[in-house]
Amino acid sequence: MSDYTGKYVVGFVLPVDASRLDDYRGISEQMARLWKEHGALEYVECIADDVQPGKLMSFPQSVMLKRGEVVWFSYIVYKSRRHRDRVMAKVMSDPRLAEMMHGKAMPFDGKRMFWGGFKVMVRA
Repeated sequence: MSDYTGKYVVGFVLPVDASRLDDYRGISEQMARLWKEHGALEYVECIADDVQPGKLMSFPQSVMLKRGEVVWFSYIVYKSRRHRDRVMAKVMSDPRLAEMMHGKAMPFDGKRMFWGGFKVMVRA
């Protein structure tokens, strides 16, 4: 396990069509290779296993989960925010990214995906 203290993590949450899990997993595996090739330290994709709707907010509510969808929580680890910026610039300009997204009906609704960058403060 990596020592994340001082690292930078980008986390993202999205709804995935349950009938297209194999498609999403295939895209995720390609993305993982791309991000790692361009310098990401770690790339992790997780499918929801125990996420119940809350009274005010929850993972399902945060992505307006619809019947037939599942929540995915994922994260990518970088050395720093600056390192993230360099890796992202390389990934976004890599023609393979456009090829992966071109002409395919995505197995998730990108409009309901959310993400953010975080400085790691504590690791136990």
